[in-house]
Amino acid sequence: MCRCGETIVTAPLPPQVTDGAEYGPGLHAHVAVTKCADAVPLYRQAKQLARAGVSVGRSTLGDLFHRSAEVLAPIHARLLELVAESEHVSADETPQPVQEKEKCHRGYMWTFVAGDTPEKQVIAYSYSRTRSGETPKSILGGSEGKLQTDGYTGYNAVTTPEGRERAGCWAHARRYFFKALETAPEAGEVMDLIAELYAVEWQAQEKGICGTDAHRLLRDIESRAVVAKIKAWLDGHEGAVPPKSPLGKAIAYTRGQWASLKVFLEDPKVAVDNNVSERALRIVALGRKNFLFAGNDTAAENLAVLQSLVATCEANGVNPEAYLTDVLVRTRDHPQQRIDGLLPQNWQLPKPAAA
Repeated sequence: MCRCGETIVTAPLPPQVTDGAEYGPGLHAHVAVTKCADAVPLYRQAKQLARAGVSVGRSTLGDLFHRSAEVLAPIHARLLELVAESEHVSADETPQPVQEKEKCHRGYMWTFVAGDTPEKQVIAYSYSRTRSGETPKSILGGSEGKLQTDGYTGYNAVTTPEGRERAGCWAHARRYFFKALETAPEAGEVMDLIAELYAVEWQAQEKGICGTDAHRLLRDIESRAVVAKIKAWLDGHEGAVPPKSPLGKAIAYTRGQWASLKVFLEDPKVAVDNNVSERALRIVALGRKNFLFAGNDTAAENLAVLQSLVATCEANGVNPEAYLTDVLVRTRDHPQQRIDGLLPQNWQLPKPAAA
């Protein structure tokens, strides 16, 4: 009440990520997306903002980034739950250096790509200090379905008779034969056969039948015969080349993965390779090149949180900056039991209130 007896009315404060925060959700979102989608380190972001007339220190940008991850951690946890619930999962991992006193520790960033329909794809990252099988076990342990990955033994803990069936990657097998080409030109014969497997997949894509029974039938008619030719070639060359030669290693890898490499013949929703998870790691590798390392384990975990949300947005055609700007403030009073409504693949921009 002022002296003249009239009431003073102030406008409500705009939504904030944190009470009393100096910067709004839009800047929080911009920092996260610029780092996770474009791999731009924070010091470069500070320079870009300064050129635009906005002076924000690198440490402040770091605070905004990590605060965003803290707020959105429950959504990331739900994405990991959805990965475990999915019938088909593709996984891979890559080194993630983490700064320690006078050195960098070699941690790992794992990616799990799931979603039984292309419209609802989940790309979830998880950081761990080691490459042990504890990470896949903690995320996929006790779940059933298919897990598509390379031959790394770290996934063995969840690819058991009681767990997931392992699906192999023909792209990985092909790389071994490619490496052998220089010393063993006959490796090209297997590469040509693998190319025939991909030609069948291109046919399915052109016909629009990927993942359907028609796709399985096409593989049964054409791909199965090609796989039989590859098996005959491997059998014919077994013991004919030194086991430690490049071709010997290619043959050993393919024979060792043979059961998993044939899984795609029975399930049309299983791809011929796990390139989808490898592609999801490219941005991690680019970030590793641009900002070199995470400041500590917590920072790496926060990077996994925001990287997951940004990547899942992009996979589902959602603008990640608009998504984060909205969700960063909605999480404050959003019921936990309705958290699925805030997932990137389900999110819709709220309609403006009627005038």
